[in-house]
Amino acid sequence: MRTVWCRSVADEGTIIAIAVTVFILGIIGFIAYKRIFASRAIGRKIYRGRKSTPEGEPLEDPRSYPNGGLPRRITKIAIPVIIGIIVLSVVIASSVKIVEAGYRGVLTNFGAVDTSMSLNEGIHFVTPFRDNVVPIEVRTQKIVESAASASKDLQDVRTEVALNYHVSPDNAQILYQQLGFEYAPRVISPAIQESVKQVTARFNAEELITKRETVKTEIELQIKQRLAIYNVIVETISITEFKFSDQFTRAVEAKVEAEQRALQASNELRRIEIEAQQAEAKAIGDQKANIAVAEGLRQANILEAEGEAAAIKIIDEQLRNNPNYLEWLKTQRWDGKLPLVIGEGGTPFIQIPTEEEAQ
Repeated sequence: MRTVWCRSVADEGTIIAIAVTVFILGIIGFIAYKRIFASRAIGRKIYRGRKSTPEGEPLEDPRSYPNGGLPRRITKIAIPVIIGIIVLSVVIASSVKIVEAGYRGVLTNFGAVDTSMSLNEGIHFVTPFRDNVVPIEVRTQKIVESAASASKDLQDVRTEVALNYHVSPDNAQILYQQLGFEYAPRVISPAIQESVKQVTARFNAEELITKRETVKTEIELQIKQRLAIYNVIVETISITEFKFSDQFTRAVEAKVEAEQRALQASNELRRIEIEAQQAEAKAIGDQKANIAVAEGLRQANILEAEGEAAAIKIIDEQLRNNPNYLEWLKTQRWDGKLPLVIGEGGTPFIQIPTEEEAQ
């Protein structure tokens, strides 16, 4: 399980640092104060024990200096001023709280959470030493969870879900009071686990793949309902992986291969059928073309025969009406050459009338 934990920035570290600084400054001031007064006491002892230097010169009485040899008034004023500045700094540091961008501040009074509101980004003034501000991140965060479950047909499946969410800004104080900073492992991870198991149990292993969008929508709805009561708002979820058992994976691969072979055979059969239909259509076309040609020849022959019959009928009528019509036809078809006459009684192609017949 991989979880993105929410980052917390607490003011307790700042308060501790200020307290340590005040403590160190107090020790330094105390040491300096002790040394000053120790030097003064030593000077008094030296003056009391020795009235002159080794050379015989008289020693000056430190008490003859202004203010007894030490700036007593300045010392008496400076120490309270320094202490006052330190105390004031500590009070101001405890009164001013800053909520960073992307966070909401949870106000606590001596550790008790104020559930009436959460503090927005920016600077806030609180009661020193009593109030504290705990920042809660309300930006979009991500958690990736892997859940093992069983499908409707009892196939083992491991589902990896990536969830984007954020804390409700208006109710960050309630979430902190109920769950603290570790709300992700307490409520988000269990919600994802349970939702994934409930939804995947409604679908077959094959449907988990073919109906992936439907599965995602149902898982998202389940998680939203579970986390809404904890003031955690779900933005989106993504199913990053469906992982099945090795046996089921091999069975799916074998099924896909069989379907591909069946599809290939179906395509081959379809190709053969199409080629047969094309050959049949071609044969029918050729047959129709031959019939059309034969019909055309028949019609042509009929028309030719009818024409010849009509011509014969016309010729016959002309011969009946005019016996010389036949001779006229001979002259129209004669090429100007006399035919050869073979044997006796041969009749020339054109009968030329004699002078007697002409007269």
